[in-house]
Amino acid sequence: MQRTAEQQAEQEALASLVRHCMAGDQRAWQQLVASQHRRIYAICYRFTGSASDAEDLTQDVFLKLYRNLASFDSQKGSFQTWITALARNLLVDHFRRTRQDRATSSLDASLSPDATPDNPGPTLADSLADTRPSQESHAAGLELRATIQHALAQLSPELREAVVLRDLEDLDYREIAQILRIPEGTVKSRISRGRGELARRLQRIEGQVI
Repeated sequence: MQRTAEQQAEQEALASLVRHCMAGDQRAWQQLVASQHRRIYAICYRFTGSASDAEDLTQDVFLKLYRNLASFDSQKGSFQTWITALARNLLVDHFRRTRQDRATSSLDASLSPDATPDNPGPTLADSLADTRPSQESHAAGLELRATIQHALAQLSPELREAVVLRDLEDLDYREIAQILRIPEGTVKSRISRGRGELARRLQRIEGQVI
């Protein structure tokens, strides 16, 4: 994936902030936490479906980050990829401990099982768009979100994590492959299968409602 000039500048600024943290700059550490907290919390929430679990896990991520920051090697990949892998490993441990299925939401995932890069089709974000009066729209949106959450909960963890990292976190295939420690071809396959399975389950749910 080709990064824009703005994205490249953000990556360079983040890399500089990380270097200051590794040099012992406490102010830089506070800035790093502030810049990454929302993103890490979002990942944790979408994997667990629980606000309280997500908050606890987010704290665990930053605690582990603080203890292991010295091991970060920029020659092996970006900091974003590294911290995402760190968060993902904690989430896997959490999943194994609780033995509960986890739900994620990806507003950019295509709902079409026949989607291609050139013709992605409608997305979850598109499906949430509503032009009706505010109260009715809000209620309908909540109902649709619940339906999507229910469909996502039925996907296997490996399909959900691939979809959320690609469509929500906007990571490229190479970065996801590094995080999940699987070949890029497997990443692409899981994303395709996850999107297709999600679309089919949503269609099945819609048919039951009708």
